[in-house]
Amino acid sequence: MTQPPSYPTPPAGGPWPTAGGFAPPAAPQPYGVPPQYAPPGYPPPGYPYQPTPPPVITPAGQPLASFADRLLAWLLDMVIAAGVMSLLFMPVFLVIWWNMVTELSRMSADGTSAPPDPAMMITDVMLPLLLAELGLLVLTLVLYWLYHVEYLLRHGGQTLGKKVMKIRVVPLDPTRALDRGLAGRRWLVQHLGSAFVPGLSYLDGLWQLWDKPWQQCLHDRFAGTVVVKVSA
Repeated sequence: MTQPPSYPTPPAGGPWPTAGGFAPPAAPQPYGVPPQYAPPGYPPPGYPYQPTPPPVITPAGQPLASFADRLLAWLLDMVIAAGVMSLLFMPVFLVIWWNMVTELSRMSADGTSAPPDPAMMITDVMLPLLLAELGLLVLTLVLYWLYHVEYLLRHGGQTLGKKVMKIRVVPLDPTRALDRGLAGRRWLVQHLGSAFVPGLSYLDGLWQLWDKPWQQCLHDRFAGTVVVKVSA
């Protein structure tokens, strides 16, 4: 009877011979997450133990307010201002509207609709409307001064919107106190300048996104102030 061929015994701890026979099954690998491809140079040095950069601190040791907090505070203040202005000017615009409707619905002696009198339209509608718009602009600036300067100073650098969002206006120089001069310069750019320079309000508000290191708006830079996060 023919004997089956014999195969050499592999050396202990060594590789199997490459000539003839069958390769032994690969040793089972431990179960785990398959390796992921990583491009050269990745991960960066120190990853994943690289700490998050600390927040920027003012010279007085206060953390800066975020863009979202400042935006929400501004929106709240705008809603409050719009409500006050509506209450003050609604009666004026109702009178102007009533004069306009009366003039347009005026009837002639024979019962037909009469064309509006140009002189009456100017004196009873157009002129009062222009004066109301001018008065609205002036009153808006005055109310904004009272709210964003006088009220701000009386409440430690906070309007109602800033108080809700727990942020505060403070001087960048820790040796100074927030006074009428600083608050007035903020108002000069933020409200007076924005009322007469198209697009300035948007540029002013967005400037903080790329301003380094204090994340100031244009009115903050002009006044030397920053907006910080507070606990109350």
